[in-house]
Amino acid sequence: MRLDVDIRCELRSPGRSFHLQVRFTLSEELAVLYGPSGSGKSSTLHAIAGLLRPHAGRISLGDDVLFDATAGIDVPARRRGMGYVFQDYALFPHRTVFQNVAAPLAPLLGHRLGAQERAHVESLLAAFELTPIAGSYPSQISGGQRQRTALARALAAGPRLLLLDEPFNALDSDLRARMRREVLQIRERFKVPILLITHDEADAAVFGRQVIRIEEGRIVEARPRAGFDLGTKTSKDAIGARHRRF
Repeated sequence: MRLDVDIRCELRSPGRSFHLQVRFTLSEELAVLYGPSGSGKSSTLHAIAGLLRPHAGRISLGDDVLFDATAGIDVPARRRGMGYVFQDYALFPHRTVFQNVAAPLAPLLGHRLGAQERAHVESLLAAFELTPIAGSYPSQISGGQRQRTALARALAAGPRLLLLDEPFNALDSDLRARMRREVLQIRERFKVPILLITHDEADAAVFGRQVIRIEEGRIVEARPRAGFDLGTKTSKDAIGARHRRF
């Protein structure tokens, strides 16, 4: 799996303009986009997923061009073959765990799943130990269960690439360590490449077969983990800086 990203975009919010200009190639099955809050990690992930349209540049996955500003190509998010787990999980609050996991297969709540689709959802629920709470709603389950529900939903349609947006941010330290192990097991079981974004050095150390460091909207380093210094003064200082999240 090879992901090529070369994009430019200007993002605006009240009182601030942010320029994103990133270029990198993802060639490892486990990779981390690492940097402080406000560095452009989430915006880059949104652009890859098709949730943000860059002003210029190109994105390709394998032989498929997903975005090319010059050629006028912008493949819709639903057709990019990617699973996305948002930082807040973005579960549908009025759907059960079963219905949330089934959502990529049955986007309309009244849609009836076929026997094969239902069996697929049930197998995902079992794999993530969600079967006992399949009829529960997101407000009725724990943070770890919500994360596993979001992961199961992201995998339901068989994505070519799994995108994880700060997946352990809202968890306590013990649960964070457990969920790191579970995500690694997911990679082994489902054989899906993972791109994870984080500002946590521990996440980068665990998941970064390839680590791409981003600061202030620019890629400043991209290399295999073995040659990557997570503890550079630049990164440590930046993590505590006054950036707002983009």
